[in-house]
Amino acid sequence: MHYLISIAYDGSKFYGFQRLKNHDTIQKRIEDALTIINKKAVTIKGAGRTDRGVHAYAQKATFSLDIELEPENLKKALNSLVGPYIYINDVKITSNNFHARFNTIKKEYIYKINIGKFNPLLVDYTYFPNYSLNLSLMKKCAKLFIGFHNFENFVSGSRNNYECIIYNINFKTKNNILEIKFIGKSFYRYMVRNLVGAMLDVSRGKVSLEEIKDALENPYLSKSFTTAIPNGLYLNEIYY
Repeated sequence: MHYLISIAYDGSKFYGFQRLKNHDTIQKRIEDALTIINKKAVTIKGAGRTDRGVHAYAQKATFSLDIELEPENLKKALNSLVGPYIYINDVKITSNNFHARFNTIKKEYIYKINIGKFNPLLVDYTYFPNYSLNLSLMKKCAKLFIGFHNFENFVSGSRNNYECIIYNINFKTKNNILEIKFIGKSFYRYMVRNLVGAMLDVSRGKVSLEEIKDALENPYLSKSFTTAIPNGLYLNEIYY
């Protein structure tokens, strides 16, 4: 039986999503739980890899079991084994050829910035800049990222293709927490954190909007911007 699960987790308690040999990760916790349930080793395929410290409201993963379990029963069994910092939101039966990553239509990420007083209880869950933000400049910078671009200057590590599309970037403030939501087809390594970092650089006057535009139009001219810390990043939703 092939399943699709939706996963919420507190990334501050793990060394990222992907299984690592000597560290506690979300993938390891879930695979170990499924192996107990299945009585045979299970490997899950995640919709994406989140780094150490990055959180998720609705990460997705697919896997197959040798046994047949009703989705609600599997959800209960998993949650009894993976908690308390991981929670399975939902379990669905899906076709054998469905893949959590390759069948993705679009993804949403949210980056949270504390623009109020410093709060030690929010350290693992938001970025605290310790300076005033120029939201007008940040929004102008965000508009430059919308559309189809080569984001090589905003991606960490090397890859064959840096092109992708961002459909929208929205700003919302509530209770002194600024939330920047990114909606796009694909996001590469550190990409959202680098985009947020570039906005912060523009806000502080360290980088001009023209420099951001130049970095997009001339991706092979190496330019570097701040990489925002992982604590404020959340994988919000994945659509199929």
